[in-house]
Amino acid sequence: MIRLLSARVINRFAPRLLILFVDLAVTVSAFSFAWTLRYNFAPDFANWRWQHLAGLLICRLLVFLIIRPFAGIIRHTGIEDALRVGQAVIYSSLLAVTGSFGLKQLLNEPALYIPVSILAIEFFISIVLLIGIRFGIKWLYQLLVSTTADNPQTVLLYGAGAVGIDTKNVLIRDRRHRYRIIGFIDDNPAKAQMTVQGIRVYTPEQAAALFLQSSNKPEVILAIDNLAAARRNEIIRFLLQYQVTLKMVPSAQDWINGQLSTRQIRDISIEDLLGRPTIRLDDAAIGGMVQERVVLVTGAAGSIGSELVRQLLTYGPSQIVLLDQAETGLYDLISELQKPLGHASVSTILTPQIGDVTDSTRMHRLFATYRPAFVFHAAAYKHVPLMEEHPYEAVNTNVLGTKIVADLSVAFNAYTFVMISTDKAVNPTNVMGATKRLAELYVQSLSSTSATKFIVTRFGNVLGSSGSVVPVFKRQIELGGPVTVTHPDIIRYFMTISEASQLVLEAAAMGSGGEVFVFDMGQPVRIADLARQMIRLSGYEVDKDIALLFTGLRPGEKLYEELLNTAESVLPTHHPKIKIARLHTIDPMLLRPAMYRIEQLLSIGDDAGLVRILKELIPEYISNNSPYVVLDAESMPTNVL
Repeated sequence: MIRLLSARVINRFAPRLLILFVDLAVTVSAFSFAWTLRYNFAPDFANWRWQHLAGLLICRLLVFLIIRPFAGIIRHTGIEDALRVGQAVIYSSLLAVTGSFGLKQLLNEPALYIPVSILAIEFFISIVLLIGIRFGIKWLYQLLVSTTADNPQTVLLYGAGAVGIDTKNVLIRDRRHRYRIIGFIDDNPAKAQMTVQGIRVYTPEQAAALFLQSSNKPEVILAIDNLAAARRNEIIRFLLQYQVTLKMVPSAQDWINGQLSTRQIRDISIEDLLGRPTIRLDDAAIGGMVQERVVLVTGAAGSIGSELVRQLLTYGPSQIVLLDQAETGLYDLISELQKPLGHASVSTILTPQIGDVTDSTRMHRLFATYRPAFVFHAAAYKHVPLMEEHPYEAVNTNVLGTKIVADLSVAFNAYTFVMISTDKAVNPTNVMGATKRLAELYVQSLSSTSATKFIVTRFGNVLGSSGSVVPVFKRQIELGGPVTVTHPDIIRYFMTISEASQLVLEAAAMGSGGEVFVFDMGQPVRIADLARQMIRLSGYEVDKDIALLFTGLRPGEKLYEELLNTAESVLPTHHPKIKIARLHTIDPMLLRPAMYRIEQLLSIGDDAGLVRILKELIPEYISNNSPYVVLDAESMPTNVL
């Protein structure tokens, strides 16, 4: 045990003691040279005072032990290390001057006084040697690493500012990978042909001509903080035309403990190109809404549900009940949130519950047990082609499941019920969209007859969700293509998962009941362009390395989605990204018989009958590229309710 402890102590402190010994040896050499120089290289050894050298060494040792300039890692020496060395040498020299003068006066012994001329010369020599040796060893280490590494990764850093310099230093210090920084790229023409820490700066055009058009292309890392989204996208698109591998450095505020790590440098994703400025939330209103309350999230293992849970945790609810029928997804989410460095607040109880929202007995028991004050209903089927083939499942989950959870929210006096809807509920052309629209109508109908506030949030496609085209395109690219798009002109609105979830919480806090909130989705994106950008981001050339294939519209799919139909309008709210849709509603007394009819059709599994009643209840539902187009030709009764 003693031997093992001794080995650990030696391994920990031996390098630092060695550096301290070298620093003191430099002091001896510098003092000797200063003394020789003081006497014009013809010293009289009768003037040598060993007390002078001993006094200086004692002063330097004391100050060095306090400031610890020997504690830094030599191969990573930087400006801060050089400043620490300079500080230690200055203070120790001042201590030697004042100390020797004081001893001379106190003991009346002139021989104890160290001449200022010798100390001054020694000071400058020590500063140069101590700092120079450190940077020399660092340079030698980097030279040896770069020459012995097998195929080091060549890198261009886009941005010659502070973040670019920090990134350069982090890459050089990385012990897991070897990098060779061949240059900075900067938009400022004044920096062109200059050098930053010995590395040349190029304009984008110069870098493209010298490096990006070669066969062995370097990796490009975007290292600019607080870069506007429009400018970032412009830079990325410029670089993508050269089929280079692109990465980016996170914002400085996201660095771990204020320090950048190579693990944080990540590939640029399509979300970066489509993302918008950070949303500003009314944290006080959201926190006041859910703090110390019980919250139920249905569909908690899904893309939106899981992100809602993560964000709700930051506002300190007393308990979150996570409901989902997907066992594996729910287990993975709980495992993530309960890690020591996870999202879970120490005061929030996370309660996973396996269950199906269409199981009325199970849902009643869950509400009776936990009595949630807030219900976020994200459980739904959402894949359009699959639901076109399975109307029973779409109606059962999206309509009946919503009805069960909403009715129980009223029965158990929940304060707020928030339904996650979709833009496909507007002028639906498919079964999925029609079921979500009917669920909207039912939820709205409860607002006028209950104390529970019922709120609907409606938005478009969510980037990175399980139903998004983005993971599909990623898998296709990984397999070598082709990347399939249904139609050259198909367009969609997109949001990030985080953005959508934040707006849901904001809408829940501002809603008074009965509203359908519509989110600002930005500009629509052509899916074919999205596919091309993802291929280029992966370092491939479209239709040369990876083919782009058009397969035709799928059942129920339309070329474009809408957030409002032609008969609807919006009202503004205090949040610029959230509007209130003014929608037509159905009298609750008339809607209930229709819901009863739906339950009867579900009991006999009549798919055609279910689609028919959806069309009766939602006149704007016109099927597209679907077997149910034939139902649109049937004569509809004028009053189906």
